[in-house]
Amino acid sequence: MKLALVTDAWHPQVNGVVTTLVELVDGLQRLGVEVLVLHPGLFAHRPCPGYPGIDLAVRPAGALRQMLTDFAPDAVHLATEGPLGWAGRKVCLQKRWAFTTAFHTKFPEILHSALRVPLSWGYALFRHFHRPSSGVMVPTKGVLQMLDQRRFGQLKAWTHGVDTQLFAYQPEVMAPQDWQHLLRPYWLFVGRISYEKNIEAFLSLDLPGTKIVCGVGPLEANLRQRHPEVFWMGVLPRARLARVYGACDVFVFPSRSETFGLVMLEAMATGTPVAAYPVDGPLQVLGQDTGQVQGGVLHEDLQHAALRALEVPRSEARARAMAFGWQETVQLFLSHLVPVNGQCTPTLSRFCHGASTQSVIELTS
Repeated sequence: MKLALVTDAWHPQVNGVVTTLVELVDGLQRLGVEVLVLHPGLFAHRPCPGYPGIDLAVRPAGALRQMLTDFAPDAVHLATEGPLGWAGRKVCLQKRWAFTTAFHTKFPEILHSALRVPLSWGYALFRHFHRPSSGVMVPTKGVLQMLDQRRFGQLKAWTHGVDTQLFAYQPEVMAPQDWQHLLRPYWLFVGRISYEKNIEAFLSLDLPGTKIVCGVGPLEANLRQRHPEVFWMGVLPRARLARVYGACDVFVFPSRSETFGLVMLEAMATGTPVAAYPVDGPLQVLGQDTGQVQGGVLHEDLQHAALRALEVPRSEARARAMAFGWQETVQLFLSHLVPVNGQCTPTLSRFCHGASTQSVIELTS
């Protein structure tokens, strides 16, 4: 099977979407799927305004069309709604190819926070982007319900996973030697230091010990200046990041606008419990589906949640993370793919659960 994965998020970017897609591609390749990743580095590109570290492809449609034609994929997945996603959408519609898409990030909320763009405008644009898709993959039931209420169609639940070997369980907190000068407990945040992460809610908490931040982003310089007491670590290699997760007492997740929140799973896999608001993302990751919160504490008072999370057993956090294995995640992704021409070829037959030829034609017309 040949899959074309079109994405505006890829290395050297560092974020949850990139991590998810890299793990997905690795899992697909282990199953024998031939994956062509079409990312900004293959095209002329420039930095995204206001988001250093994120490059966007510049006028990629012509080159993308040729790459897709030469590859002749069995299935096409548009992972993001950036310039490459829109270019891939255009090519697929011109070729009358069926395709799937994904809703990884609440960009309308980001645009609203950064530029005051009305949410209704942002969701109208995204609804238009996803309308021809034969399957819009979303990471949680909460996001699926939200998009359904906003009149998105063809929604498919697709949860994410965590590498439980890389993020190995650490039953007891053991601080690195170079942290001996830091007061405990250690409170950790990992993610882009940007508008949608609501990191100020974490930095302003009155907590004993030391706040630790791993990440970079457009708000970093300002926040470093305002919070010199914070231990700022920047971007870390994945292996070292795993050790940092395991060395901390609580992972604080202040965002209210996530679709999932992979960093919570990474922390929990090492045994570090999570403190977060009871909103989409944390609700699902910490166990809304089980009827009880596992691996952390959810509360509208984030300080209360953080302090209570100190009492959560590390074994409980690890056990909850183990419910999100990548093997099941990859198989679910494959089950949502559709053949480009609406016909299941022999190589695609074991993955083809998609729409009929008639429905594909209706979607792409």
